[in-house]
Amino acid sequence: MVLADVHEADGYPVNWPDHPVGWLSQPSLLAAWVAEVDGRILGHIGLSRSESGDAAPGLWSRRTGLSAEMTAVVSRLFVAPAARGKGIGALLMAQAVREARERDLHPVLDVVASDIAAAALYERLGWSLLATVDQQWSPTETVTVHCYAAPARPA
Repeated sequence: MVLADVHEADGYPVNWPDHPVGWLSQPSLLAAWVAEVDGRILGHIGLSRSESGDAAPGLWSRRTGLSAEMTAVVSRLFVAPAARGKGIGALLMAQAVREARERDLHPVLDVVASDIAAAALYERLGWSLLATVDQQWSPTETVTVHCYAAPARPA
């Protein structure tokens, strides 16, 4: 499973889910895509409605004055370690942004602050850092995340 390879190489997801398939298809999921070549999955991305633990929708809402309900959260992005450097992450991001905009939603995301490669990708794609915040993931675990918003829709 590609997700297991990513977790072993990068520690993503930070906490390995008891049910990886359920983690990939969370209840708030609007759509998801995989990148594949010759039947091999090389990457994945999801687009979801905001959930209570997501910081970026509220930050974007306060910045724009629009409802957080007007956002879609890009999530569960990963690319197989052996497939990196080929633009797969950017292609998956473009698909998620396209879908969000077709739904008249603004794409946002939270990323663990230690995931420097992901943050670099988002910044290369023109995403804006909204803030860096601490999230309480459990009674004993606080994680620092960067919150990003996609660039404005081209005119």
